Amino acid sequence: MRWLDGITDLMDMSLSKLQQLVMDREAWQCCCPWDHKELDTSEGLTGYVGFGFSFTGAMAAADIIVGGMAHGRPYLQDYFTNANRELRKDAQQDYHLEYAMENSTHIRVIWAYHHEDVGEAGPKYHESNRGTKSLQLLNPEKTSMFTAPPYFDLVNQDVPIPNKGTTYWCQMFKIPRLQEKHHVIKVEPVIQKGHESLVHHMLLYQCSSNFSDSVPDDGHECYHPNMPDAFLTCETVIFPWAIGGEAFSYPPHVGLSLGTPLDPYYVLLEVHYDNPTYKEGLIDNSGLRLFYTADIRKYNAGVIEASLWVSLFHTIPLGLPDFQSEGHCTLECLEEALEAEKPSGIHVFAVLLHAHLAGRGIRLRHFCKGEEMRLLAYDDNFDFNFQEFQYLKEEQTILPGDNLIAECRYNTKDRAQMTWGGLSTRNEMCLSYLLYYPRINLTRCSSIPDIMEQLQFIGVKEIYRPVTTWPFIIKSPKQYKNLSFMDAMNKFKWTKKEGLAFNKLVLSLPVNVRCSKTDHAEWSIQGMTKPGRLHFHFSLSCIGEGNGNPLQCSYLENPRDGEAWWAAVYGIAQSRTQLK
Repeated sequence: MRWLDGITDLMDMSLSKLQQLVMDREAWQCCCPWDHKELDTSEGLTGYVGFGFSFTGAMAAADIIVGGMAHGRPYLQDYFTNANRELRKDAQQDYHLEYAMENSTHIRVIWAYHHEDVGEAGPKYHESNRGTKSLQLLNPEKTSMFTAPPYFDLVNQDVPIPNKGTTYWCQMFKIPRLQEKHHVIKVEPVIQKGHESLVHHMLLYQCSSNFSDSVPDDGHECYHPNMPDAFLTCETVIFPWAIGGEAFSYPPHVGLSLGTPLDPYYVLLEVHYDNPTYKEGLIDNSGLRLFYTADIRKYNAGVIEASLWVSLFHTIPLGLPDFQSEGHCTLECLEEALEAEKPSGIHVFAVLLHAHLAGRGIRLRHFCKGEEMRLLAYDDNFDFNFQEFQYLKEEQTILPGDNLIAECRYNTKDRAQMTWGGLSTRNEMCLSYLLYYPRINLTRCSSIPDIMEQLQFIGVKEIYRPVTTWPFIIKSPKQYKNLSFMDAMNKFKWTKKEGLAFNKLVLSLPVNVRCSKTDHAEWSIQGMTKPGRLHFHFSLSCIGEGNGNPLQCSYLENPRDGEAWWAAVYGIAQSRTQLK
């Protein structure tokens, strides 16, 4: 039971120690719907251990199993809790779920333990001896490999982690030279032991192949003024991974192509380190392991990011239990790219959804000719520490003229200031990565709401022009004069009513769209548009992150690209300085 080992890891004890806590003389058997395991016993210890299933990770409305030893005999008892967290012994002791729902998102396993045995009145309160772990119990079965294929590692070497909250580290690698085409069939995270919460996400980018062998040997902090120029050529995400994810296996008919002129030879590994307690002296050696084969599969895999741009223009007011954002992959972008590349459409087989600490739910919606299709992926109980690929039970085809909407829901009740799109986990994002086949020349399909109309909501009338500082400065009215737009948004007196009205406005605004190719170029569909969506119902939304440069956004986290395109957007902002 691999998941039980994961729970004991969170309990900061080994499985053998857990056994010692709950066993005395004999073995007892924990029978689960999908597996079982005999646990050895040890002498002279008392107590119980409990674990169960909960959609929220809390004790309310949970199904719980308690086991241990009493009077020299093992026991396993079935309990459940009601909405008031009152513990009840199940009248039918055959261990079945009191409450369950079939869906493609995750459930949280909860666990607890106590040093005293269970008495007639039931288990004593566990106090702080509890925890939770998310699992996708119904995720379709991953491809199993009977023999271990060859692999190579793309792993950082002794990276010093600064004592600051957020660090992005970039390192270029050369893919091993292959004499013929191969397919990567599995990608596995290699996380240094003890750094599971430090490594927030990793992105593997394809870089330009027009290098000599003298690519940078040393890594460097990403998005830094002294970052090597070679890093700027690395734009196309070929594999994403985020915290809580495990190894990813491609379907039997699909693989990530290596060894042909169109395939990556130079790649860049970007690692986001999250160090909220500012620990000092951390050295990391984490990365990715790629398994590959010469047994060529039928299709080449690709990745498309459908998202809300990671940008300061993604704004979320404080004190709101439910704020919704959305990122549009427009029908115009998919029409142009697919008609040119694959008129018969592409087939999505897995999706990775990504947000940060304020995230509560994410959905990736699919529309065909105005009609909503089956959700590509969703997680209505988003867990920041569990961001794993969702394998589609049935592949879903995206055709020219379809459109996608990434929707995210956030909770900012405990925040005293605005939340902005940005790189830190205290900022926000709303991203989805579609893994699909066959590979086409489209890497990003995103949008961001117009910032000027957002500022008009709080009463801003004019900004200084030309724009020479970032964040740009407000000229009028008087209460915001000489404030940055961020300071003005924080100064505004946000109430729940104002926040809801602002949310309604943002969901109706024109958006800037981006439709990016894999070769440092753009499709023609760019700039401001008003999505044709008024007849749609939007239940969730998305967020993004900004990197502190004028009107420049990053994507799970790539502010390296698109300078010329962003100059055009910069011009749009300058031309609209007088608000109506």
